[in-house]
Order: sequence, then structure tokens, then C-alpha cells
Amino acid sequence: MESHIVKIKTIKQVTHDVKSFRIEKPDGYVFTPGQATEVAINKEGWKNERRPFTFTSLNNEPTLEFTIKRYADHNGVTNQIHQLVPGDELILHDVWGAIEYKGPGYFIAGGAGITPFLAILRQLHRDNQIDGNTLFFSNKTAADVIYEEELKNILGRNDINILSREQKEGYESGKIDEGYLRSHVSDFNKHFYVCGPDKMIADINATLEKLGAKPDLVVFEK
Repeated sequence: MESHIVKIKTIKQVTHDVKSFRIEKPDGYVFTPGQATEVAINKEGWKNERRPFTFTSLNNEPTLEFTIKRYADHNGVTNQIHQLVPGDELILHDVWGAIEYKGPGYFIAGGAGITPFLAILRQLHRDNQIDGNTLFFSNKTAADVIYEEELKNILGRNDINILSREQKEGYESGKIDEGYLRSHVSDFNKHFYVCGPDKMIADINATLEKLGAKPDLVVFEK
């Protein structure tokens, strides 16, 4: 498996526990919006600790971007990555991933599961092809919403934020379940793009099938 050692160029705080990392792009490195790679930190003790992260940049940009949530409850890779500074190095591997845009539909994301959709929605916006797409984005609180302003700018009223642990004006509250989908989805013949925690993906996919969505139109990382 091919690997590339690349330097971090810039780091930006996105939310209280999410940062975006702009890094060098290896020559000839190509991906489709929605795809990912395995990343490791180029430091002793961490070089073999590879974790999957989705590209949130666009393929035509001169640098790569990852948008990474920190899980500080254990001393894992994301916790270490959040301690890095510009000039530190990461190790990238091959590009992979089954999530890609197939046509207009509904994007259903939970927390950091928004990351594969960021590149897709940014590309659609850039290409003036965003019409017909809706985002249902579930988070615990408003402070957890990643790139909220940008997504609102891209999708307008079709950017819908749902909070599971907070009630706040301008946001819906509750969870994305059968009742929610039944009342918010007008066409179950469109594509559905699902990404989030494993249990959420399984529950949403089962609910979509029950409500009449065609399995071959449901896109998720298998």
C-alpha cells in the first residue's frame, strides 16, 4: 500500500472539539468527494495507528483538508492529532470509500458523520448543482454543529439542524426517527445519503426501507 508523508500547513478551530487541518497534497493524489483515506501521525509510537478520515476539501484545490473531531475521553489518534501544530507531519495512504454523489436527494448526518457530505455539498455548490438536495443534520447541541454558517449558505432552508439534547430557537429538537422522516421527506424515491455512528446508520437504513426507500438508492459506507 502506497503511503505519503505530508506536512500540516494550517490548523483552524471549527467548533469546541473540531479542527480543520490543511495539509500538503501529494503529486497525482486524486479523490472523489465523499471518499477517505487512512491517516497516521508521523511520530514514534503513532506511525502504525491508522484511522480513516474523509477529505473535506475539493479535488481541484492545491491542498488537502480534513475536518476532525477530537475524542478526548481516551488518548487516541484524534486526541493526538488535535495537539499537532503546523509543520508536524501526517502519513496518508490510499484513497477509498463508497460514499459518492449519485443524484439529488436527502443527506442524513449525525455529528462528525457530516464530513463526507461536506466535500460533496461544496462541490455541488461550486458547480451550481445544489438544487434538489436537503440536509438533515443531527447533533447533541447547537455548539456541536460543524460549519453551520457555510452549510446554511450552501443549502438555505434545506439545511435542517436537529438537536437531541438541547432546545433552542431556530433548531428542531428530537431525533431522526421514523416519525421525523415520515413528516419531513416528501419523496422516498430520491437518493438517501447516510453517515454517522454505526447504530444510527443501521437504524436509519432500516427505517428508510420500511418507509419505501429503494435499497439501491441508499448510499452509505458499508
